[in-house]
Amino acid sequence: MTATPETTPAPARTSFTDALAVYLKPRVLIVLFLGFSAGLPLALSGSSLQAWMKQSNIDLGTIGLFSLVATPYAVKFLWAPIVDALDVPLLCPLLGRRRGWLILAQLLLMAAIAFLAFCDPAVSPFQVALAGFLVATAAATQDIVIDAFRVESLDEPDQPAGQGAYVAAYRVGMLVSTAGMLYLVDGLADNWNFARPSAWTMAYLVMAALVVVGMVTTLIATEPQKSATAETDHATHANENPLIRVARAAYAAFVDFLSRDLAVVVLAFVLMFKLCDAFVGAMTTPFVLDLGFSLSDYATVVKVGGFFATVAGGILGGIVARALPITTSLWIAVVLQMLSNLVFIWLAYSGQNYFVLAATITVENFTGAIGTVIFVVYLAALCRNPLHTATQFALLTALAAVARIFLGAPTGYVAKATGWPIFFVISALTAIPSLFLLAWLQQRRHFDGLIKPTRMIVADD
Repeated sequence: MTATPETTPAPARTSFTDALAVYLKPRVLIVLFLGFSAGLPLALSGSSLQAWMKQSNIDLGTIGLFSLVATPYAVKFLWAPIVDALDVPLLCPLLGRRRGWLILAQLLLMAAIAFLAFCDPAVSPFQVALAGFLVATAAATQDIVIDAFRVESLDEPDQPAGQGAYVAAYRVGMLVSTAGMLYLVDGLADNWNFARPSAWTMAYLVMAALVVVGMVTTLIATEPQKSATAETDHATHANENPLIRVARAAYAAFVDFLSRDLAVVVLAFVLMFKLCDAFVGAMTTPFVLDLGFSLSDYATVVKVGGFFATVAGGILGGIVARALPITTSLWIAVVLQMLSNLVFIWLAYSGQNYFVLAATITVENFTGAIGTVIFVVYLAALCRNPLHTATQFALLTALAAVARIFLGAPTGYVAKATGWPIFFVISALTAIPSLFLLAWLQQRRHFDGLIKPTRMIVADD
């Protein structure tokens, strides 16, 4: 017989084909292409910039400190209320509040990448830092809007698939701006006789042109239905001072979140969740190059090979988050991230071994993608109010970025002091705080009812 309304809801049993079919929904496909747009600029002020600096003979410790240029990712919640409270003149009336902001952010991003293209680490590291900071600022603004658009566009049952598609496409964007860039730099230098600085300039200009992919996607997309609520609110306060509107939006967003039970512990958990990934991520490029692999080796094995593992992990992460309780999914994510760091010890002792490099990167990318999808599904579940989506999601993702930017800044000095094997042991141990916080939140029933099941199970027996 059919379950009665009093029966406890549970996720429906669906086939693997049904689980994959959701990835073809129009809204999910839009999110997929926006994921590419979001992933493209991250490496341009991160690992690709590190490779450029390494080739320019910049000191390893300085390279580690350059992760600070990505500070805007960690503090983007400071200007996220502007995105929630104000409309961009001309663009928002024409395209809608979310799409108008997206186009503005993408135009600024294209200009910032072009500026970075004409810098040279060997000549002026300060100018490179400034340009990288501007790229990160524009990219962080784009992330604010894309995150809000994604959360507001997707129905709750489609959130895991949307996050899975987003993460997979995000890694495609990163692949293009890392492996694609490095191939292009080597090709221009080796086959077309470009000087290395000129090759890097041309590669960055190509990346600036690829921002057009996100712009076209934005123009094709439609505004989320939830924007109507915010548009009504904006119309009500249209005559207010913009600063007052922004201040009110920020205050309301933070009060709404911080008034929840265990809010401080939740924020600490978000901060620590990706710490072990941040430790490894900050030093992966110098580590691989230090073992004797070339830029082309790095591009082929680390980026191209890791890409397929990432796509598979992103899809599987979406299926796991849809099929299992969020608590179980988060435990899986944390444990996988912790264990994957230990695989790098194998590579550290193996040296310049292509098979071990491929195996290590496959494990790291596969488990990392699973963990990222599950984590973002959890963050989306915490942001339910369309008036505050951009601000609250920016706060949460900015906290996650703190681990990658600030806590990851001294990793170069840790690696120099301990050597690579001990460094990777330390990186795995940094997952312990998130394990304790996850257990604390579970014991206090924080996750109960956080993500609603999609539909009732029908009992036929």
